[in-house]
Amino acid sequence: NISLPYCYQIWRRRLIMTTLSQTKEIFRRADAVCFDVDSTVIREEGIDELAKFCGVGDAVTEMTRKAMGGSVSFKTALTERLSIIRCSREQVNKLITDHPPQLTAGIKELVDTLHQHNVKVFLISGGFRCIVEHVATQLNIPLHHVYANRLKFYFNGEYAGFDETQPTAESNGKGKVISMLKEKHGFKNVVMIGDGATDLEACPPANAFIGFGGNVIRQQVKERSVWYVTSFGELLKELEKI
Repeated sequence: NISLPYCYQIWRRRLIMTTLSQTKEIFRRADAVCFDVDSTVIREEGIDELAKFCGVGDAVTEMTRKAMGGSVSFKTALTERLSIIRCSREQVNKLITDHPPQLTAGIKELVDTLHQHNVKVFLISGGFRCIVEHVATQLNIPLHHVYANRLKFYFNGEYAGFDETQPTAESNGKGKVISMLKEKHGFKNVVMIGDGATDLEACPPANAFIGFGGNVIRQQVKERSVWYVTSFGELLKELEKI
């Protein structure tokens, strides 16, 4: 006789394989692909780089880890980190000039291929619009396809907070953006790709989620992802099947 635990393991493996093949099919048939930016499209966490640049790196990096792991609400973590950094407009501009964001290997080719297949590509980030727009330009993604947080400055350039009305300032903000995109454009198959808890939470309303661990592996996300990749080459291979 075959033991029940063994039968369960086979059933579970088949179920995971079915779900994996479904996820891959949704990716191949996607109308829109939404990417997280920090530690996904680019190699670093923009807010950590800004903190280092402003001399408060260690305090902020630990808070980013907690935020991405899902142990504190995103908005709380963002507010607390920015209250420590208190960056000026000049510092942000200098960071982008002196230390431009580094694209993850393979992302340019992947975005180009998606565009060739007439797939709409969006960047949905809990980071800062001023940095994310720079990334979008490098990838030929239209700026109106960028959803990110806006820093606010006083007339003299000093830090004045951030725009708390942006959906990306909330823990479930990425999901709100995807719902809005589906409603606005009538997308049937939307895929979210990212490394963090806020990306995973966006599915649903996203039709599929692909976990990305090419820059940093967040265990909670890896364990809960049906399809988890560590290189964009794996996604390019899937697109070759179209």
